[in-house]
Parts: sequence; C-alpha cells; structure tokens
Amino acid sequence: MAITNQMTGTSRIASWYRSGGLSAVVFVLPLLVVFLYFSWGPIVRGLVLSFQKNNLVTTPEWVGVANFSYVLSDPQLPQAAMNTLYFALLALIFGFPVPLFLAVFISELRSTGWLYNVFSYLPAVVPPVAAILLWKFFYDPSSSGVFNTMLGWIGIDPLPWLNSSTLAMPAIVLEATWAGAGATSIIYLAALTGVRTELYEAAELDGAGIWSRVWHVTLPQIRGIILIMMLLQLIGTFQVFTEPFLFTGGGPDNATTTILLLIYRYAFINGDFGAATALSVLLAIVLCVLSMVYHLLTRRWSTT
Repeated sequence: MAITNQMTGTSRIASWYRSGGLSAVVFVLPLLVVFLYFSWGPIVRGLVLSFQKNNLVTTPEWVGVANFSYVLSDPQLPQAAMNTLYFALLALIFGFPVPLFLAVFISELRSTGWLYNVFSYLPAVVPPVAAILLWKFFYDPSSSGVFNTMLGWIGIDPLPWLNSSTLAMPAIVLEATWAGAGATSIIYLAALTGVRTELYEAAELDGAGIWSRVWHVTLPQIRGIILIMMLLQLIGTFQVFTEPFLFTGGGPDNATTTILLLIYRYAFINGDFGAATALSVLLAIVLCVLSMVYHLLTRRWSTT
C-alpha cells in the first residue's frame, strides 16, 4: 500500500511538472515576492516600529508596550476619538444619502442625465488641496465672505464657520460631502444599471410614483452595494486627515483634532514615530473589529 501511494504521489508530481506547473511557479514567484515586500513589508515594519522608541535618526530602542501605554494615557486621545466619531456620525447622517440621491436623480433623467453626471463628478476632478483652499476662502468669517454674503441675503448674521468650535466640524463635513459625492454616485449609477427594467415597468403599471419606485424597487435591488459603501465610508471617515489638517489644523480648541491628526503630531511634530505607529496599530485593530461586527450585523440584510 505504501509503495502504491508513493508511486501515485510521484506520478502526480510528474504530471504537474509536464503540465507546466513548475513554469507557472517560476513566473509567479517574482510577482509574489514583490507583492509581499511592498504590501506586507510596511505592515510588518510598522508592527515592529510600534514596539520601539524611534525618531528615524538615532538607533531604535526596544521599549515593548510602552508606546501603547503612552498613547492610551494621552489626555488628547479621548477628544480626538470623540471628534473622529462626531465626524463619522455627521458624514453618515448627512453625507451618505447625498450620492445615493444624486445617482437615483440622474438615472431618472433619461435624456439629460449625462450632463448632470458630468457636473456631479467635477468635484472629484479638482485636487483635494485646491478644493479645500477654495472652500476655506468660501468660509471667510467676515461679512464679505461668500457663504456669509449668501446668508445676509436672507437676513442671517455672519457665522464664524471654521473659527467656531461648534461649527468647524459640520463645515468640514459639508466640504467632504461635496468632494466625495460625485465619485460615489458613479458607483451607485453602475449598480442601478443592474436593476431589471421590468420591475420599474411593473411598478409604473401599478401606479407607483417615483418615490414609491425608489423605495420598493431601487433600494432593495442595490441593498448589497449600499451596505458595502456604508462600510467603506465608515472606514474612510475614521481616517480623515486632509480636511481638518488644512482647514483648521485641529482647532479651534482641538475641536477638529482627529485620530490621524494626532498620529501626525506624534510623528512629525514630536518626532516620536514609535508612538505614532502604536496609535496607527490601535486604529487598525478598531477598524478590523468594526468591520467584522458590521459584517455580522448586515450579513442577513445583504442576502435577503
């Protein structure tokens, strides 16, 4: 029996070799090495760095979990976490429905939908830094500012916008929604092309209006895409950095300091790359747990 098994294994190896298996391995191996080096290499390096005291100049010093203890005891961390959660909540409530509404609206415009599609995607073409600087000009707190001028037309006094600890975060969410809605609406439009037209025709024959068709036909048919996009938005909003960094630098009174902005301060202001990496690892763990919980909660909804 052992001899038979050995011969069978040998024949399988010979057959694999004759069918080009070795050539495939030789072809794929360099690509695999490059992928592992550039994809997983930084991840492993980051994990090692999180256990070191390192400023990228002097010799690294192994400190164990001291970086994690320092980060978790930082009095700025709770406020940064709350600000990040606040941004994610505002973006989810007010920003998430906008691209979905845009996609449904454009899909209903049979002849001129392409024109609205172009206009909605234009913000994605503008470089993020240029867009933020433009919106910063719009948010001028003086009475001659663009937004305050428009508010004056309806009798509302000028608002401090980015200079207010109350208004700064909603103002940032407004710009982020404007910047990201167009690209996201393209994804929803692609999903809407997969909705069967006979469902709309049947709904129209039953006398359903546009809102009834959207609620009972469109949204159920693209439910899986909506759930995936919601997860991607949650992950993206937890990693917000560019907007608060360029708009306010984390102010006023740290009202817009986010987790990634705190990581930036650790690394490039304090020169403590070990603490910055430790906080990055903690954020990655939180996002992994959030993704798993979200998947478990929405698995039944996405398949029914």
